Amino acid sequence: QVQLVESGGGLVQAGGSLRLSCRASGRTFSGYAMGWFRQAPGKEREFVSHISRGGGSTFYADSVKGRFTISRDNANDTTYLQMNRLKPEDTAVYYCAASSSSLGYPYYDRYDYWGQGIQVTVSS
Repeated sequence: QVQLVESGGGLVQAGGSLRLSCRASGRTFSGYAMGWFRQAPGKEREFVSHISRGGGSTFYADSVKGRFTISRDNANDTTYLQMNRLKPEDTAVYYCAASSSSLGYPYYDRYDYWGQGIQVTVSS
């Protein structure tokens, strides 16, 4: 089992920045690729970003490319999502997730473990 706990969400004005953190416990963190997803009210959960187990490969949804940066610190069992130039349409509950592989990274059913989610609200 892997437990994931997100932190760093909150309310920010459009154009501002937030950094989300996801701390893992349980099994070896470096053995899992990590992803971030988000879900806005009335919408389906959507892929945001993914990072491979070693951190050498990263992927982004087109909607966040150039504004968000994913990273990981395997020594501290944590993955991060730096979100810059935030827009009101980024408002959602953000979830981190762990997967044993980077194959199929945009699809939420490829992930084995999920955090509880954290609210990000961007005001206009």
